[in-house]
Amino acid sequence: MANFEAYQEYQRIEDFEEDSPPGEEDLLVHVPEGLKDSWHHIKNLDNFFTRKMSGVFFNVILYIYHFHQKNGFACMMLSEFFELVQFLFVVTFTTFLFNCVEYDILFANKAVNHTTHNLGPLDRSKVTLPDAILPSQQCTEKIQENGWIIFLLIMAAIFWLYRLIKVFCNILSYWEIRQFYIKALKITMDELCNHTWQEVQDRLISLQREQQMCIHKKELTELDIYHRILRFKNYMVAMVNKSLLPVQLHLPLLGDTAFLTQGLKYNYELIFFWGPGSLFQNKWNLHPKYKRAGNRLELAQQLSRVILLTGLANLLLCPFILVWQVLYAFFSYTEVIKREPGSLGARRWSLYGRLYLRHFNELDHELHSRLGRGYKPVSKYMNSFTSPLLAVFARNVAFFSGSVLAVLIALTVYDEDVLTVQHILTAITLLGVVITVTRSFIPDEHMVWCPEQLLQCVLAHIHYMPDHWKGNANKSETRDEMAQLFQYKAVFILEELLSPIVTPFILIFFLRHKSLEIIDFFRNFTVEVVGVGDICSFAQMDVRRHGNPQWLSEGQTEASVYQQAENGKTELSLMHFTIKNPRWQPPQESSVFISHLKEKVQQDAASAPPAQQILSEAPICTSLLSNESGTAVSALPPPRLPTQPPPFQRCVGGFSNMFGKLGSVCPIACYIISVLKLQENC
Repeated sequence: MANFEAYQEYQRIEDFEEDSPPGEEDLLVHVPEGLKDSWHHIKNLDNFFTRKMSGVFFNVILYIYHFHQKNGFACMMLSEFFELVQFLFVVTFTTFLFNCVEYDILFANKAVNHTTHNLGPLDRSKVTLPDAILPSQQCTEKIQENGWIIFLLIMAAIFWLYRLIKVFCNILSYWEIRQFYIKALKITMDELCNHTWQEVQDRLISLQREQQMCIHKKELTELDIYHRILRFKNYMVAMVNKSLLPVQLHLPLLGDTAFLTQGLKYNYELIFFWGPGSLFQNKWNLHPKYKRAGNRLELAQQLSRVILLTGLANLLLCPFILVWQVLYAFFSYTEVIKREPGSLGARRWSLYGRLYLRHFNELDHELHSRLGRGYKPVSKYMNSFTSPLLAVFARNVAFFSGSVLAVLIALTVYDEDVLTVQHILTAITLLGVVITVTRSFIPDEHMVWCPEQLLQCVLAHIHYMPDHWKGNANKSETRDEMAQLFQYKAVFILEELLSPIVTPFILIFFLRHKSLEIIDFFRNFTVEVVGVGDICSFAQMDVRRHGNPQWLSEGQTEASVYQQAENGKTELSLMHFTIKNPRWQPPQESSVFISHLKEKVQQDAASAPPAQQILSEAPICTSLLSNESGTAVSALPPPRLPTQPPPFQRCVGGFSNMFGKLGSVCPIACYIISVLKLQENC
C-alpha cells in the first residue's frame, strides 16, 4: 500500500441528529411503561445489533440480527446444545477408538474361538464387534497408563466446561432478545421465520421513532444499524481492499496464491479488535493512543510484539489444534466422500473471495444471497476450461477402471461369496472413486466455448473484477485468479487442515512487518460517528473522501490514491446500500452521485425497447433468466444484433465497456444497478 505522507488525525463526524450524545459510553435504552421488562436499560446498543465470533470460543453478545438469522430462541439453543454434544462425542469416540479396540481381532490377524456350546463350528470362528472391544476395566487401565491421553482429556474437559458455562450465560441473553422480539417488536417466535430482516429493521426504526428507546437519539437510521452489526467486518473488508492483510502469498513452487482460513481470520480479529493488547479498548471505541500520530513508531513496535506473541502461541498450540482439525474433518467429510466422491471437485466461495467481493455495509445474508445467485454462472465459467490432453488420459483411465469394476460387480452378482475375498470391497470402492474423479476431467460434449459471455454473467453478481481481466476471459491466468475466489472444496479442506501449521508463520514473518502500516490505517481510516462510536471511514461510503476519480465527475472527490477505495468499492457499496435501503438519506455528495446515476438509468429506461426484445438482444439477461439445469454451458441463442444497440446495451456497453469509464457515470455502475433491479424483480 502506498505511503501516506501527510498522516491525518483521527476524525470525529457529527451525526445527523444534533442532540446526539458525545459518545456511546453512557447511551441508555429507555422503554416506556407499557414496554418495560428486563431489557429496559441495555447500556451498549451493540449488544442488540451484533455478535462477536471468537474461534472455537463463542463470546455471544445480546443482539437482534444474529437472533433473526438463526431463526429464534429454540434453534439457537438447540445448536448450542448439539455443539456441546458434538465436541463430547468426538473426544469420547476418538479415545475409545485409540484405547478400547483390539484391532488384531477386528482385522482377523488374531484368531478368536468362541466356547459357547450352542454355537456351531463355523459360528465359533466368526468375529463379532463385541470380540474386538476390550473390557471396560482393561480399557480404563490402558487410558490411565498413557500420560498424553490423560493430559489431552483434561484439556478437553476444561474447554468443554467453559463452553457449558457460556451456554448457560447465553440462555439468559437469548431469552432477553426473545422477550424484546415478542413485547417490543410484536413478533412471535412462530412468525419470526416469516419476517425478513428488512421488516425487522423497519420495526426497530419505527419503535425508536415512536417510543424513543434511545433517549439521546431521535432517529435510528439504517446505516446506524449496519454500522453496529458490521463494525469490525467493514475494517476487514477495507484492509483486504487496500491489500494490507498478507492474504496474497508468493510461494516457490505454487507461485502466487491466496491463503485465508478460519483460523487465520480468527487471529486477525483477535489481534485487531478484541484480544488482549488489541487496538480497540472495547467493542465500539478505538483506543485513544492509536488516534494520535505522534507515537506511531512506538505503537507499531508494540503491535509487532503482540503479533509475535500471538504467532508463538499459535505455534505452541499447533499440535493440539492440528489434531482437532484432522479429527473433525475426518468425522465430517469421510461419509460424504464415500457417498459422493465428486463432492471434493465441487467449488465454493473462498473466505478470501467473500472478503474481496463483499461491499461495505453488506450484511451476511445479503452477501450469501448475492454470491449464491452467482454460483452457477461462475461454475459454468470455471468448468468451461478443459485440458484436451488430460481429457484423453481421463477417458482411458475411466475405461480401464470401469472394465475391471464391471467384472467385479458381475462376479459379485453371480456369487456373493466373492465379497468374502480379502480387499475386494476396497477394490470396488477405489475403482468407483477413480471413475468418478476421472469423469470430472471429461468435458461435456454439448458445451460451447464462450468465456466472454460467461464472465459477463459472473460480473452481474460478484460486481468486482480486476481491470486486466478485460478481454482476457479465455486466458488461463484469468481462470487461476478466479480460482482464488472460487476454490475447490478439496482445496478448502486442505487449507483448513494446514492452517494450524501455516498461521504462525504468516503472523510472524508477514503480518508483523506490516505493523506500521496497520497503525497508520486504523488512525487514518477511523472516524467517530456520534451516537455510534468508532467505525471504518470507508463504511461511511463518502465518495468525496474515498471515491475513485475514474468513477466520478471532476471535482466530486478529493481522495488521493492512498485514500480512495480500490475497484470502485465505495461507489458500488453506495449503490448496493441505497437499493437495499431505499428510504435511507445519504450525505449530499453521495446523493449527487446517486442522482446522476438514477437519471442515467431513467433516460435509458425511457428510450428502451420492450422487455422481450431486450432479453433477446442481451445475452447476459438471457443467461440470468435461463434454465439453471446442467453444470456446463449449453449453446446460447445467438443474439440478434441491430444496427443501433438498444439503450440497455448502450448502458451496459458490452463486455469491453464494463471496465471502461465514460463521462460522469461509469457504465459498470449503470450495469450493476440495472442487474440489481432485475434481481429484485425476479
